[in-house]
Amino acid sequence: MANIVKMEKISLKNHPEIKEDLIQKYIFDDPSVLGLGELSSIQREKTQPTGGRIDLLLADDANTRYEVEVQLGATDPNHIIRTIEYWDNEKKRYPQYDHCAVIVAEEITGRFMNVIQLFNGTIPLIALQVVAYKQGDNISLDFIKVLDRVSFATEDEEQYEETDRKYWENKSTSKMLKEVDSIFNSLKEFVSGYEFKYNKFYIGMAKDGVSKNFVFFKPKKNFLYICCKGNENKDIIEKMENAGLELSFSQRYKEYSLKIKGYSEYEAHKELIDELIKNSMEYFNITA
Repeated sequence: MANIVKMEKISLKNHPEIKEDLIQKYIFDDPSVLGLGELSSIQREKTQPTGGRIDLLLADDANTRYEVEVQLGATDPNHIIRTIEYWDNEKKRYPQYDHCAVIVAEEITGRFMNVIQLFNGTIPLIALQVVAYKQGDNISLDFIKVLDRVSFATEDEEQYEETDRKYWENKSTSKMLKEVDSIFNSLKEFVSGYEFKYNKFYIGMAKDGVSKNFVFFKPKKNFLYICCKGNENKDIIEKMENAGLELSFSQRYKEYSLKIKGYSEYEAHKELIDELIKNSMEYFNITA
């Protein structure tokens, strides 16, 4: 009969025997442990022409190469810069492939997430948090995807242009903008310090002058879209469908789009819609 046992969570950085090269070898011998699909191992410690070495170079059957950096402990600025630099080097040297940077660390910090958002999706990057558990003399590793691959900018983002409220009142209506205001004010229950940032194709969110689009709005003449980024959550999608809400999800852009008539419909389904928005905040590692 199977038993459920409690395993002890440990720190790899403080472990006397576990070093980064051992984690690298573990991944290189079986890249499937990362949970990124069927990957093949190409090379460990690949030397770079500008100095330094990529921890791991992996590939999939879709012509994508993954430049993987492993760090025990928390992510730090040097680690972030090194990962991006290696990804950029490989992309320039081998343009015939698609390239994706991968950071593996014990702790993916909030500062790391804030820095990545500054690149506005121009760097395809995956962040994995490695959690270690001990039982007896054995250690088990669990790789948790904290940040999924951020695709290159969408067509709307490529045509990014700041506007103002007057622009949106003309594009939509003053009445619909007030509906957006009401929804935004309701969100202040769990988010503070944010303000609207008016762009040509959507009304985004900003804090201290920095875009943080865990939710953004696309008001039309007679309805509006509430849009959120995140991984596909079938439980939320099913709840929305059962509630009679019109929700779509783009796998390519990791984007939810919810169509509602206005604040009254939001208020009627506030708990469910707030769950979708909070799910997006978790995706970006944003806390209230």
